[in-house]
Parts: sequence; structure tokens; C-alpha cells
Amino acid sequence: MNMTPLEEIRHSCSHVLAAAVLRLFPDTQLDIGPPTDSGFYYDFDLEHKFTQEDLEKIEAEMAKVIKENQKFIRHEISREDAIALIREIGQERYKLGRLDDIPEDESISFYQNGEFRDLCAGTHVNYSKKIKGFKLLSIAGAYHRGDEKNKQLQRIYGTAFPNKTELADYLEKLEQAKARDHRKIGRDLKLFHIDEAVGQGLVLWTPNGAVIRQELQTFISEELNKQGYSQVFTPHIGKLELYKTSGHFPYYSDSQYPPVVERESLQELVDEGCSCGDLSNRLKTGEIDGYLLKPMNCPHHIKIYDSQPHSYRDLPVRLAEFGTVYRWEQSGELSGMMRVRGLTQDDAHLFCTEEQLADELQGCLSLVKIILTTLGMTNYRVRVGLRDPDSSKYTGDPANWDKAEEACRVAAQSLGVPFAEESGEAAFYGPKIDFVVSDVIGREWQLGTVQVDYNLPERFDLNYIGADNQNHRPIMIHRAPFGSMERFCGVLIEHFGGDFPIWLAPEQLRLLPISDKFEETTQAIFQRYRDAGIRVSVDNHSDKLGAKIRRAELDKVPYTAIIGQKEVEANTLSIRSRFTGDEGSQPTDAFLDRLQDEIKTRKLMMKET
Repeated sequence: MNMTPLEEIRHSCSHVLAAAVLRLFPDTQLDIGPPTDSGFYYDFDLEHKFTQEDLEKIEAEMAKVIKENQKFIRHEISREDAIALIREIGQERYKLGRLDDIPEDESISFYQNGEFRDLCAGTHVNYSKKIKGFKLLSIAGAYHRGDEKNKQLQRIYGTAFPNKTELADYLEKLEQAKARDHRKIGRDLKLFHIDEAVGQGLVLWTPNGAVIRQELQTFISEELNKQGYSQVFTPHIGKLELYKTSGHFPYYSDSQYPPVVERESLQELVDEGCSCGDLSNRLKTGEIDGYLLKPMNCPHHIKIYDSQPHSYRDLPVRLAEFGTVYRWEQSGELSGMMRVRGLTQDDAHLFCTEEQLADELQGCLSLVKIILTTLGMTNYRVRVGLRDPDSSKYTGDPANWDKAEEACRVAAQSLGVPFAEESGEAAFYGPKIDFVVSDVIGREWQLGTVQVDYNLPERFDLNYIGADNQNHRPIMIHRAPFGSMERFCGVLIEHFGGDFPIWLAPEQLRLLPISDKFEETTQAIFQRYRDAGIRVSVDNHSDKLGAKIRRAELDKVPYTAIIGQKEVEANTLSIRSRFTGDEGSQPTDAFLDRLQDEIKTRKLMMKET
């Protein structure tokens, strides 16, 4: 396998890591150590639990290996010799299984640097001294082959770059990312909570976080109304047969919660002595009815469309819902709000004619662009996900796939931003256009998506009466500009670092009376601003003013207003902005007008990073 020069550096560094670990912990069993987009890792099996101090020792030993300027030598050998070599170096536990993964018609190779030898396809740098800048980053648990039924190994993550300057830049970005971690900021600003008693991956939106979510929903709802969408509501559960028809059950069964059996049917099965395996088989074959926590909203929206006849004059039909769906993610893959088991999608499904498809796609794409522009996420690229012609994952008529993919290409070209086509990235029912956004420190996030679907209308036998008075099949568009509210808000927390623009901030203004004698005036101002729709609070603690200002800074409140004797006498407020600093004295009425204008226009404000 040919790698880029950077991948070769990182891959070679993973071998240096394994060599260093074996020097320090000779009884270690090795699994795999590939390069990644941001660095490398290696998985180890040993009784000793790695610590931060161990990482420092391993890093020092890696530096010794690199200084030895070891040559990376490739050896191609037979399968029999490979088995003998693996046994000779004492790495049978995992390497023999990895050897079995190599097809019979492929060559088998080992790479050697110094005393270290490893089953590896390559490629590597010529000499270890070409590794100029590296750093070990963290330790994590990782199941062998990613299967939680297997033993959990210890994974050491690291990164490497061609020089120390690039490494330093990357480590600085990591520090910035750590400071912006949505889990830490979410806890500090009381935005969301995940409780073991409720369940992993199930987000509890606290009052502050609920404000952000509600503001985003209000924002997009206004845009939906302009584009002629109809809001709908659907249940959190549906019959298993519904998802069999759509294809979601067979295609995504590994990432869904188990089906629920009706109480009466379950009792009958218990009386029969039915085993869990029997129950599962009968649900799959349809012998008994079951229900499923919905993995997708689209089958429900399809049934709303199909609940009444449609003429070509009715189309397009645009149905939108903030619908909560459920996915069974493995516990090791859960991460704050970014990877969850219950997620609310800003989902919509459009049913249109072939002649309307191009315009409807443009409307969907414009909606995504409006959202990203308003939130200052203007640095993005577009990915067009196409089917892999060699895969059996995709369903439907190839001719319809060709038309859908061409529609996505044409729509992506109209955006005026770079886009790339990626085979194998389509949904099982149709191609898609994804927006991949770079945040303020350069990390990429896949957010909004638009998908073209000829297949689900076919599966559900959807129709409309055309101008010729005959039945025709509509085309379906799936679109979700935010994706999921949980993930989008997690990204947004990190993008802004918790410094939300005024219209999104859970608390927009905090009043800071200098002493208790200004309490009556402060309460009057509080009531007036709150009645005007401002999210305002009063810090009436007995602390000194400096402590109150510091507390507001930590809570990342956009504006604070100091109220003392001169402010009371002049009917003014002494304004301090978190974004621009001290703004001086402003009339109480004028500042209220200003706040309302900034909120109404959704003014974007960000601190310097």
C-alpha cells in the first residue's frame, strides 16, 4: 500500500512506539498500529496499566530509537515462514489472526527497524531519523477489532509531523480544542447534562441549553415558513413492518434498539417457552408483530404524504419536523453531544415532480447556506456522496441512481464552493450532498445534508395524479440543515467557545448593582427589560463589584450593566461588553433598543481567538 510522505512518517512512528514499548515492557502482545488523519496509534495487551508517567518514559525511549537512525527494511516471505516468524518473536496472540486477514493471493511482508519486526504491508520512511517531530498524546481503551465482545486493549495515541514547527502548531490547536471542549463548557455554563441513571448517550437539555436549542429551532422555523414548509409531529415508535418496508430495519439493524413485542404476544410466547433467539427470528420473519424506537423520521413522513391523494398541482409537498430518533451506539463511541443514542433531527422530506427537483434542491441548499452564514460558519466544503457500484448495500433501479447522482452534482456545482465526489458515501436509498464545516481553529465537522431519493417512493408505492390524469411516482428529498440538534449544538459550543452571539446566549444581560441601596432601581430595570423579551438577571450577591464582573466573565454573559449612584441619577447604565470591553455610560432606553435590534438581526459577535 502506497502512503503519502506524512502517512509514512506517522506509520513509521507507530512502529517506533511499539519498539519502545517492547523495550520497556517485554511481555507486551501487539495488535495493530496504523497512521490516522491526525497522527497514529498502536494497540497493546499487557497486565500493566499505562500511566501518564509511562507515556513520558516511552516517549524518551522512542527518542533513543530515532537517534539510533534505524533503517526500515521490508521482507516478503511465505505464509508458512510468516507463521514461524510470528511464533519466534512471541506475538502469536493477535498477529496470527491478522495474518489470516491477508488474502491467499496477496504478498506477506514484515518490516524491521533495529531489533523490532512487525507484520506490516508498509510503507515507511527509509531511516528513523526522518521522524523530526512527534508527541504521545493519550491512552484509551479499545476492543480488539472494535468488538466489545473481545478483550479490551490499551491504545496509545500520538502524532507526528515532518518538522517541530508543524508539530508545535498542531499541539497549540489541540490546547485550543481542549479549552473549547463542549463537555467542559457545557458543564461550566450548565447547558446540558448526561446522567448514568437516565442512560449513556441520552442528553438532558438544561434550561440554559434549552434556550440555545429553542432559538435555533425558531430561527429555522422562520425560514421554513418562508419556503412553504408544513410542520408535522410523529410518534417516537412505529411498527417493525414500517421499517422493513423502508429498508431501515435490515440495513441498519446493528445500530437500532431491539424491537418491542406487544404485551399480549409476549405473554403467549412466554407460555410457549419461546427462547430469545426464537423471538428474534419470529420478529425478523414477520411471524409476530413488533414495534421499534424510530431510527429515522422518513417512513412516518411518507405515511403522512400517503394519507391523502395528491395531484401534480399540490406538489411540491414539504413536511418538516424536529423529530427525535434513536440509535444504538456502542458505549465506547459515545461522546458528549457529538455521538449520542437519542437525537433530534431538524428533519424534512419533500415530495416533488422530476421537473421540480432542481429548484427544490436549490431551496434546500440555500437554507443550509443561510444557517451557516448567520452563525459565522462560512469556511466549508461540499462532499457529494455517491454509490459504490461494487457494493450490494444500495437498493433500487441503477437508472434512477444515475439521475439522482447527476442532480446532486449539478446542485453542488451551483454553490460556488469546492466540492468533491466520494464513492461509497451515499445512503442506501440515494446520493447526498454534505456540508463539511471548518470551525474557528480549523477542525472539520460534517453538518447539514441534502439527499435525493427515488427508492423510498417506490418501496411505499407513492403516487400523484399528473396532468395526463395518470398515476406518477414523486421524487423524495431528505434534508437536515443542522443534522441533529445535539451534535450541532455541541459543534456550536466549541465553535464559539461558549461565547455565543447575543441572540443565542442563554443569558443576554446581567445587572450589577453596586450596593443594596440601588436594589429598587435595579428591579425596575430588570422587569422592564424582561418584559421587552430580554433574557436578563440580577447579581444581588454582597460581593464587591470586581467579583461580580469576574463571575459574569466566567459565565460568558455578553453584556453586563453596572448600576450605581450616577447611573440612577442620569437614568443610564454603565455597559461592559464581553466582546469589546468597557463601552461607558448609555441611556437605559437606548441600550434596550440596541439589544432588541442586535437580537432581531441576529448580529454575529465573536471574541478574538
